[in-house]
Amino acid sequence: MPLAQDQKKRFRQIGHHLKPVVMVADKGLTENVLAELERAIEDHELIKVKLAVLDREDKQALITAICDESGAELVQAIGKIALIYRAAKKPNPKLSNILRNQV
Repeated sequence: MPLAQDQKKRFRQIGHHLKPVVMVADKGLTENVLAELERAIEDHELIKVKLAVLDREDKQALITAICDESGAELVQAIGKIALIYRAAKKPNPKLSNILRNQV
């Protein structure tokens, strides 16, 4: 289910202060990268992914592949950073970026 605009705005506000927790380099989406992505998104729900890819089309294809593989929604992509969100099955209040930043 796509995110509503107000949700995206709130997630962008939360994500502004986050640091990238997963980096995708030249080798693309390897098993290890996908495993780390799954762990990070299940723990934190809202994460930043840094993409070390120069070509704009390759970067967009990689973002699409990340969202498809993880079942996440793209919140925002600026430069080499993508902010993605997926609700956790059992959110941990100490780890979830969404729960920790509720107003």
